[in-house]
Amino acid sequence: MFGFADVIKFLISFFVILPIVTLIHLCGHIFFVTLFGGSEKKIAIGCGTMVFSFWNIEVRRYYFWNGACEFKTLKHDNRVTNTFIYLGGSLFNLAGIFLVHALISQGILVKSVFWYQFIYFSFYMLFFSLFPMYFSDGSPSDGKAALLTLKNQHEKKISDDILFLKIEEQNNPEEQAKD
Repeated sequence: MFGFADVIKFLISFFVILPIVTLIHLCGHIFFVTLFGGSEKKIAIGCGTMVFSFWNIEVRRYYFWNGACEFKTLKHDNRVTNTFIYLGGSLFNLAGIFLVHALISQGILVKSVFWYQFIYFSFYMLFFSLFPMYFSDGSPSDGKAALLTLKNQHEKKISDDILFLKIEEQNNPEEQAKD
């Protein structure tokens, strides 16, 4: 049966574990952006107004809902590097799954609902980020963006959780006049 203890598990899962899994996913993207010479990198955990920031990480009001990363330029900018950037989040989630499983198998971590939920949400994030589809706002999933990039059909360098800010847009007087 479903009891009070289960409600507590759900709350911990959605308000603690899911944001951690999201952060790991976004760190995967930023890792590859950094590896390929990206500049002005930022991670935003959640959505809504910014509550606080540290380093290049912004924590937003609804920290448990989604996240994004941004960067401006890449030193090494080609189809292969962009594909690694799109797939980086999923690679980090997959690495997290294997790491936690290995640590449990070695007896370093104790089997618990926390780690079970961590692996569950990591797999959830991995699956839906790789599933090749467009979201309702028109942005592609990471998997769809990677496929389009490999086919040389994707120029925007954007996905559901990655935003590439071009310097030209920042220096465009028409854009600044709108602000």
